[in-house]
Amino acid sequence: MVTNAVILAGGLGTRLRSVVADQPKALAPVLGRPFITYLLDQVAQAGIRGVVLCTGYLGEQVQAALGNNYGPLNLAYSQETELMGTAGALQLALPLLKTDPVLVLNGDSYCEADLPAFYHQHQAVKANASLLLVYLLDTRRYGRVDIDEDGRVLRFEEKGQSTSGWINAGIYLLSRVFLQAIPTGRVVSLEKEVFPAWIGRGLYGFSSRLADSRERFLDIGIPEDYAAAEQFFHP
Repeated sequence: MVTNAVILAGGLGTRLRSVVADQPKALAPVLGRPFITYLLDQVAQAGIRGVVLCTGYLGEQVQAALGNNYGPLNLAYSQETELMGTAGALQLALPLLKTDPVLVLNGDSYCEADLPAFYHQHQAVKANASLLLVYLLDTRRYGRVDIDEDGRVLRFEEKGQSTSGWINAGIYLLSRVFLQAIPTGRVVSLEKEVFPAWIGRGLYGFSSRLADSRERFLDIGIPEDYAAAEQFFHP
């Protein structure tokens, strides 16, 4: 698996400020270390060696904390000067991305996943974009992703419905064709705008396990889930 990775770490983190003040979510401490280092460990273990960190709010703190290297990883930074959305941040970082596809991870969630298997599936079906999916018994906070038997994404269901199913786990493989098609000059969301527009155009969902053997997934976006992070990562 030879590809660049991007970590989206530019969110304002407003819902978490009551417990993590004056620093970006990516640096929220978990067992004495910044949350983002768990993501860096994950991509390093997959054999990746180049990571671009898309920062925004207090992004200078991220660069000061991590520097230009983390273990075997070479780190580069793409910092927004204004809010651009998840897709806009990727478009801004495009000159730093040298591989096709690029692995993208949300900076405030973590999913145990077989990243090399995810990559091989993406390549095998010649996807333009692939979403890693995780199965939850209650999808109301995240919305649901419906796929066909071959993994093609059929639709995105709205948040708020209490039902079991697959959700977007915040880990993607995105082709250069996909990245270059992101609109410029305005705020653009991957989840709300870009992914839905690619349904029927090579957009796939992937899970490395069956629905009845749920992968461990953590989103630290709200205080209740951030409080569970230490137990999640406890050795």
